[in-house]
This record gives sequence, C-alpha cells and structure tokens, in this order.
Amino acid sequence: MLVRGAPLIGATAAYGMCLGLGQGASDADIDRIAGTLIACRPTAVNLRWAVQRMSEALLSVQEDDRIKAAYAEAGKICEEDVAVNEAIGTHGLKCIEEAWKRKGEDGEVRILTHCNAGWLATVDWGTAMAPVYKAHEAGIPVHVWVDETRPRSQGASLTAWELGAQGIAHSLIVDNAGGHLMQHGQVDLCIVGTDRTTATGDVCNKIGTYLKALAARDNSVPFYVALPGSTIDWTMDNGFEIPIEERSPDEVLWVSGKTRDGRLEEVRIAPKGTPAANPAFDVTPSSLVTGLITERGVCPASREGLENLYPEMG
Repeated sequence: MLVRGAPLIGATAAYGMCLGLGQGASDADIDRIAGTLIACRPTAVNLRWAVQRMSEALLSVQEDDRIKAAYAEAGKICEEDVAVNEAIGTHGLKCIEEAWKRKGEDGEVRILTHCNAGWLATVDWGTAMAPVYKAHEAGIPVHVWVDETRPRSQGASLTAWELGAQGIAHSLIVDNAGGHLMQHGQVDLCIVGTDRTTATGDVCNKIGTYLKALAARDNSVPFYVALPGSTIDWTMDNGFEIPIEERSPDEVLWVSGKTRDGRLEEVRIAPKGTPAANPAFDVTPSSLVTGLITERGVCPASREGLENLYPEMG
C-alpha cells in the first residue's frame, strides 16, 4: 500500500482558499484570495485551474455558506486527484513494461527523474513517480536515478525519502550526472513531471529538465512527461511564452542541511558579495519529448496527440 501523501499544487491552492476565507468570505475577499494564490506560482497552470474552480463554486452560494462549501469542493478536488494520479501510473506502467521487455526482462529498469513528482508533491501516487510505484507493485525490478534538483534539492530531500519509504531501489546523483549515465547505457528511460504543458506539447518543469531531455535525445533514451489534464494550458501554443518564476538568489547562495551531529544548519557556498540568478523552471520543446503520460493514456507531444485524448478541448 502507498503511504498517503500531501495534496498536489492544485489541491493545496484549494485548501489555501479555505484558510483565506477565515478572514472574510465576501465576493471581494474571494477575488483577493484568488489573486494572491495565483501570483504565488505564475508558472503552474493547475494552481490557476484549482483557484478558478474554487472561486466559481464559492460565488454560487451565499456568503454564510462559503467556508463549508470551500472545504467540500477542496475535498472533491483531492479525491479526484487520487484517481487521476493512479490512472497516470497505470498508463505509465506500460512505458516501463516496454523498457523491461527491451531488456529481455533481465536486470533492473533504470529510470531517471528530476525534481519531486511523487506522493509528497501530489495526492497518493504522484505523477512522474506513479508509473514507478505501479511497476514496483507489479514486480518489475526498478532502480531510480534521483537527480538532487538544485537549488531546492527536492530530489535529495523528497524523492529519495519517499522511494526509501516504499522500499524502491534508488541512487541520489548530482544534477549533471544524468548525461554521463545515459552515455554509458545506464538509463533505460526518463520520466519527469510538468507544471504547465502547452496545447502543442511543450512542457515546463523544474530547471534542468531541458538538459536531461537533450541528453536523452542524443543517447536514444525515451523521455516521458507525466501530467494530469489540469496542467495543460489550452490557451498557449509556444512554451517560451510561459512565465518563468524567478526565485530568491539565497536559494543558490546558501544550502541547508543536518550536520553530522544532527543539527540543522545553513551554509553559504559562494563568496560574500557574489550575485546569483535563480530561474526556477525551464521549457522542454515537444520535439524532445517521447510521449505525454496522462490520466487518459499516453500520446505524442503534439496538438493532435493531446486533442485525441481531450477532444472536448480541441
């Protein structure tokens, strides 16, 4: 059984609206809360999707009933996400099974991932990690190469932790090691998540994803992106139009962690006065993506591929 994880960014936004209503539930309050939440993560489109859905649900009921209605709607979003993420895992399992067959069902299927897209980031299953968990449950031996994912180290602190909790073989690697591993035939496929996918299949994920996709293409390694339909931005065709969140330079200049005696400390890793830039995401063009793994199936990273799965959005 999977350990129940925290809500994904959309569900988190939904519960954020619930908390915000404690300070007022008027129409103006809802607009204010919604605007604040959307501004927190400009790159992630499913946050906007959840906030808009919550706003529509709340504005349709009387002010005195809005807090109760907010928690009910947020709960629905969470439960829907459980089903969506498990479906992503089921469809993505087929990609891992194909890799397993290519190896003659011998040895481990070695999967490289970037950032955290497991049950600590989403609900119960995760997106990019859901196929891994399904493969593990199916008895396919998997080994996950876990990118550390600087500067926030989501891979080192989150993905590695949850894989350990699930008893799945894994190794933490520095962000720049993936290309080397691919050159030496030690990666069978890559699976990553995405914060926004354009209608034409470009994907925007944690900074460094693009470089993994380039290395994968150069070494003929399949590169898959796992996503729920809520992260598809049907209004956008070009990934380079996606707003890229710029985060604090301190995340680059300082690292935090435990000392050998268990104390939590922050350490500066650059000379005093050194400036830093910190773009949090990058865009991987659809031409570098082998396939998109969604809750409705796996499709080519293209408008036609997405519209075949989501005909109502075409």
